[in-house]
Parts: sequence; structure tokens; C-alpha cells
Amino acid sequence: MNCLGSLKKTLEHWARQTGFIRRKKRLAAFDFLALMTVGQLGMKHPSLAGTVDAIQGVLSRVAMHRRFSGSAVAFMKMCSEYVIQQKTSAMISSAPLDHFRRILIFDSSGWDVSAKLKGVLPGSGGKASDANCKLQVCYEYKYGELSFFQMQPGNVPDAAYSSELVAHVEQGDLVLADLGYFNMKTFKQIFVVGAFFIFRLLIGTRLVDAQTSTPFVLSDILKTKKGNIHQMQIVLGRNIETQVCCRLVCLRVSPEVANERRRKLKITMRKKGRTPSKELLILTDWTLMVTNVPEQWLPAEMLRPFYSLRWQIELLFKQIKTVVCIHKSTTGKENRLRCEIYGKLIMAVIIHRIHADRNIMLWNANHKELSMEKLYKRIQERAFIILNLLLQSIVKALKYLEYEISRLIRNCLKSYQRSRTSTLQIIDRGTYPW
Repeated sequence: MNCLGSLKKTLEHWARQTGFIRRKKRLAAFDFLALMTVGQLGMKHPSLAGTVDAIQGVLSRVAMHRRFSGSAVAFMKMCSEYVIQQKTSAMISSAPLDHFRRILIFDSSGWDVSAKLKGVLPGSGGKASDANCKLQVCYEYKYGELSFFQMQPGNVPDAAYSSELVAHVEQGDLVLADLGYFNMKTFKQIFVVGAFFIFRLLIGTRLVDAQTSTPFVLSDILKTKKGNIHQMQIVLGRNIETQVCCRLVCLRVSPEVANERRRKLKITMRKKGRTPSKELLILTDWTLMVTNVPEQWLPAEMLRPFYSLRWQIELLFKQIKTVVCIHKSTTGKENRLRCEIYGKLIMAVIIHRIHADRNIMLWNANHKELSMEKLYKRIQERAFIILNLLLQSIVKALKYLEYEISRLIRNCLKSYQRSRTSTLQIIDRGTYPW
């Protein structure tokens, strides 16, 4: 909320710098920003008519349409960068997490856009969409910060973006990402800067026993194992320049999970006109992970809950889509689409900062957690009230928001059950319920 208050002081300067404001009679920069952020949050199906109606005739539909220019995109981008740069010193306190300076979770999410935009945001084509927008995101778990966004065409694979992740990684960080980012060069660079990683193992990657320096077939080892855990030191990869010495951890899954994996594997292979090999079927009994985190910091049985922190970014994407509706747009114009996306991202960052501040405070004081989903929905329900107050006075809007957040916290707490513990609770206790 503080970042929203201080933002207004520099908006007019940015508007002049980007060429967004040239005539005094046009919609003010702050009002435009309020519409693109809080205004869009209140509209389940955003449209130009709905946007104009929200400002009660200050601008016509045609005039509003003209506002979506390259200068408006540059203005909204500067606003989003400013909000993202706002940092906090408060962080989640838990002994197992204290080994790492930051916990960086990388992931992407994509959605179809108007086919008119296939020239700038091409999709995969074929049976997939002609136009698709993909958002690359970094979420820092301990501080609850969204570090950066990058919009790119939907036909760009995550593996192609993997090498750029290292620019955001510093010594002592822990990196979590899914198989789409599995890249030997990235692992090597993370290792070189003195950071750590936890990744699922990409089947087919060359594995070498670090003690004997001999390659091995993982399925041959696992088919003889009886316990729930098997781990060993390995050298990962073929190229000597990018090889990484790390720990391979194999965690047995329940029979129900293994059967479901085999079912999906058979369906996938059948579509390709093939049948799964015995080796692949054996591996479905295990969750296979690689990490360079020392065992004394992270025992094998705790690797799964640590990696489960990655689902926090999936929860974030869910709120950005279901509540902020970032994937819903009726436009085929690039500038308007980018303005809408930047506005929705700014709102997501602000809501998430509110969630992070209160969640960290609750956890450190009482070991309670705040539901991200509930808070997003409660703020969305009040979006038009906040917008009307913002268009009158930012002071009134902030006072209202501060009062409502304090009042809503008790109803947004996570409900705990004895049979279901949260990932953070499992990590903090240091025991995993097999």
C-alpha cells in the first residue's frame, strides 16, 4: 500500500517522459493507472465500454481507445517496474529455510489471445492456438516477493529461457523450477555463483557414479531396492564443461500414484505409436530429484516438501487468472493488450505484497498462515469501491483499504486439519509423514 501512495508523486513525470500526457484535457496519468489496475480487477469480463462506464463519462469510448498507444505501454511498464522494485526486510522465520539467502521459484503461464496478434505473439500453431502470450515469473518465497515479469510469445519454450534465470540468482540462493527449465548449462552456472538448486530429473540424462566414475542405468539400480529412499552422489550430464556433481535422490511413491503415472505414460506413448519400455515403467514408482544442497542441510526425506514449495507459484498463477483475469481480453490491438496485462500485473503485485506482509507477520508470531486465494477474492469484491475512492482521493482509498485488510484478516486465515498439514508446517517441523 505504501508503494501505491508514493507512486503518484512520480506518475506525471513518467507520463511526460514517455509522451503519454501531452494535453491537459486528457485523462490524468493516475486516473488511467487506477482504471488499468483496480478498475480491471472489478471487471470479470473487461471491455472498453465497461472501462469508460467506470470513470462515469470523463472520456468517450473512442477517446479511451486512442489512449492505448505505444507511449501508454511505456508508461504502464515503468509503473510495473517501480512496483516490483519495492522490497521488504521482513521474511518467514523457519530454521530449515535459514540456510538459504532466498528461495527463488521460476515458472511460466500462458494463455490464448486474439488471432489478430499472431504476428507479435505467435502461438504453437496446428491444433494449438495461432496467438498465445506467455508470462515468465520469479517468485521469492521467504520474502513473498514477485521479482520480475517478462512477456513473450507462447511458442518460446521454457528451456530457451532457462539460461536467463541465472542473471537473477545470487550466492546462497535456492532455485526451484519444473522440468521445462532443466538445462545443464543453467545448473553449472548456479553452481559457479555459489547457489543451490532442486530439480526433478529429466529421464534420459546421462548419470555417472561419482565414486566409481562409471555410467549407470538408474532403473537397474532401483528395481532391486526395497526401501522408500535411495540416494547417491553423481556426476550429471555428458559435456565435461557443463557437468555438475550433485546428489541424486529417489523417493518411492505410493502404489496409487505409481499406477496413475503408468496409466498416463501408456496413453502418451500410445499417441506416439509406441509402448513404454520396462525401464520407464520401473521409474514410475519413484520421484527422482537432483540437488547440490548438502545432506546435513536437507535430508533426503525433506526434499519432497522443499520442492513442493514450487506449488506456491501455481497458486499465484491461479489467482492471477481466476481473480485478476489476466487471460481475459477482447482486444486484437497489441498496445491495448499490453496495457491491460501490465495493469493486471501491477494489481497482482500489490495484492501479493499485502498478503506477504500479513502472512509473514502471522507465521512469525503465531505460526498461522494467510490464504492467498481468500485475500485475492476479498479485495476483488471491493475493487470498485477502491476505484471510486482513488478517483476522489488517494488518501481516502488507502485509509479504506487499510481498515478493510485489518478487518478481513481473521476470515482469510488458512483452516488447519490434523490430517492435513501445510508444506511450511512440514518443513518447520522437519518431519515428513510417509
